[in-house]
Amino acid sequence: MTIEAIKDEIEHLSPEGKAALAAWIVEQDLTSWDEQMSADFSPGGAGMALLEAVDAEFRDGRVRPMEEVLADLGLHVEDETTSPNA
Repeated sequence: MTIEAIKDEIEHLSPEGKAALAAWIVEQDLTSWDEQMSADFSPGGAGMALLEAVDAEFRDGRVRPMEEVLADLGLHVEDETTSPNA
């Protein structure tokens, strides 16, 4: 079946059918994303070098609290407890 044939069939679905299909597609996408992230950040995965670099920065004391970094940049982040929208 071609993509065009699938599109044609989708056009004939009821609104409820389209909603169910959309929900299924989102679930498939989320599952695929989760599987890829799990593979990337498992031993030997593509993301392991990044994790190892971040771990080394923590071990070597090269990581500072975000509040300090933002203060150095002249920025201030409101704490959730002091925010007027909290």
